[in-house]
Amino acid sequence: MRMTVLAATLAATALVPATALAGTTPAAHHTPAGQGRTHSAPAGLAPCGAGQLCLWTKPDFEGAGRTHELSDVDIESCVPLPADGRAQSLVNRTGRPVTTYQSAECGETGEFETYPGGGTWVPRSPYTVRAFKIWEN
Repeated sequence: MRMTVLAATLAATALVPATALAGTTPAAHHTPAGQGRTHSAPAGLAPCGAGQLCLWTKPDFEGAGRTHELSDVDIESCVPLPADGRAQSLVNRTGRPVTTYQSAECGETGEFETYPGGGTWVPRSPYTVRAFKIWEN
């Protein structure tokens, strides 16, 4: 996977994995069998339900929000966002890795990044997200 130095730096500083938050937030509830325990959003970060991919049009979880669930998308298929639904921040709580793409066709010639599914808050994507893929574990 290609990653620029800027993207690597932003990813390292912007990601807040749920495992790092385990001591600071109470467990919200148990997820379906096999997915383990999940945590609610930490203070100051956007809420996103277990099993969801949440996207916002502006950084810091601001602007119009859009939620996707596994039942709404085909696994390992490119899901382009509507032209007015580009994302600048996201939360991945699908339980599966999600790759976001700068390209609306999930092309790897632009920027792309894969985020773990256990609970990843990204307040500032290093690029405008125009499409995503949810992967099989």
